[in-house]
Amino acid sequence: MRQMLIVAGLLFGPAAVAVAQQPTPPSKPVTTAGLSLSDAIAVAREKNPAFRQVQNNQAPAAWGVRGAYSSLLIPSITASGGMSYTGPGSQTFLSSSFTQSVSTVSSFYDVGLSWQLSGTMLSQPGLAKAQQRAADADVAGAENLLVTGIKQQYLTVLQARAQADLAQKTLQRNEEFLKLAQARYGVGQATLIDVRQAQVARGQAEVGLLRAQTLVSVEKLRLFEQMGVTPPLNVAEVQLTDSFSVQTPQWQLADMLTMAEQQNPALKALRAREGAAAWNVRAATSSYGPAVSLSAGWSGFTQQFTNVDPIIFSQQTAFASQYSECQDNNTIRSSAGLPPNDCSGFIWGSSNEQALRTRNSVFPFDFTRQPFQARLTVTLPIFNNFARELMVSNARAQHGNLEESVRARGLAVQTEVSQAFLTLQTAFRTVGLQDTNRSAAREQLQLATERYRVGSGTFFELLDAQVAALRAESDAVNATYDYHKALAALEAAVGRSLR
Repeated sequence: MRQMLIVAGLLFGPAAVAVAQQPTPPSKPVTTAGLSLSDAIAVAREKNPAFRQVQNNQAPAAWGVRGAYSSLLIPSITASGGMSYTGPGSQTFLSSSFTQSVSTVSSFYDVGLSWQLSGTMLSQPGLAKAQQRAADADVAGAENLLVTGIKQQYLTVLQARAQADLAQKTLQRNEEFLKLAQARYGVGQATLIDVRQAQVARGQAEVGLLRAQTLVSVEKLRLFEQMGVTPPLNVAEVQLTDSFSVQTPQWQLADMLTMAEQQNPALKALRAREGAAAWNVRAATSSYGPAVSLSAGWSGFTQQFTNVDPIIFSQQTAFASQYSECQDNNTIRSSAGLPPNDCSGFIWGSSNEQALRTRNSVFPFDFTRQPFQARLTVTLPIFNNFARELMVSNARAQHGNLEESVRARGLAVQTEVSQAFLTLQTAFRTVGLQDTNRSAAREQLQLATERYRVGSGTFFELLDAQVAALRAESDAVNATYDYHKALAALEAAVGRSLR
């Protein structure tokens, strides 16, 4: 929520800190929004598209762990049901024919449980947890890259802003030189050439200031792009509030290398992938063992004639035939002196018709249950055309490749940390040297200005001193931010903040 308020403040103008702290807009909105480095990083963690894509892989990995454990403890449950229609006609099965004169509708249900246990299943929880650790490590690595990119771009914006401030001071200085040249020309101590040279210098300074200010806005746009948010229309109003001081590096290379060995996100991610590959080897190897499976099921069905009248007629005919047979049998029994049988049970009545219609009215939910079924199966693989051997070989090859990748990444991390450490040392020394050069150039410019003011020097000498001072000031600014960027690169290689 705090990050969303920060972005809203940057887009609509009020100070981001005020918006983040107040649930309602401030009573006196300001026209300049402030953006700190921590706020920029917080927004990027929430909004950067590339980082969010990596984060999306965590949820499937977590569900993979749940699924692996539930497969060991909880059977799979499936339920199915359906309806069907069969028209009148005959069907032939092998050499037998079955004929039905009335169409039927039917329905069924089936509930089944299945559970399996094998070496591969037993290794799945470990494999899934290793894959989850790898996904988490990937997120940590992506976050490290994101934070480093935001820091570098934040420093680039500050560097561009410092160069723009320097261009503004240069323009002011050239305006003073123009006034000085015009004053000297007015009293006859300078020529019109000096005035024109001063005008050209001021015009070039104006162009330089315009380009520097444009570069600041462009770098801010790139910062918002890395943050993953739409920049405000007037991006020039967004002000970066953090500043950084140059401090003497107190770190030791051996400590940095040890720290990177333990905390570098890319290296940790590869190690997690290597651990997952090791579990994959175990899972592939366990396929040589037996597998036990257990299944159970409950089912039922209904079948109903769509028109029961032909069935009733058939039953009536059958009853009449049986009643006639019973009467004939009684005639024979009477001739033999035997008592007659009761033939009333073969007389068709309305109760028989109603019972038949009731028995037929079962569609779709008056199911006839089938007997419960359960099965236990033990499977022992013997030979499958070297499919298991191929699977184990592929798993071991993948594990071996990842082991080499971990070793290669470890060597690369040592190189990156050492390089960043040496670059930081050089950048720190360069800051001191450039600061000395800047002081000397300022003094040279001051002397040239005084010499021109009293008529002892020429305007060309003044312009040369101005160019030298501008170059020294620019080099000093670049040296300062090169130091901060070198420190950010060292933090990225180590995998943690050093400030």
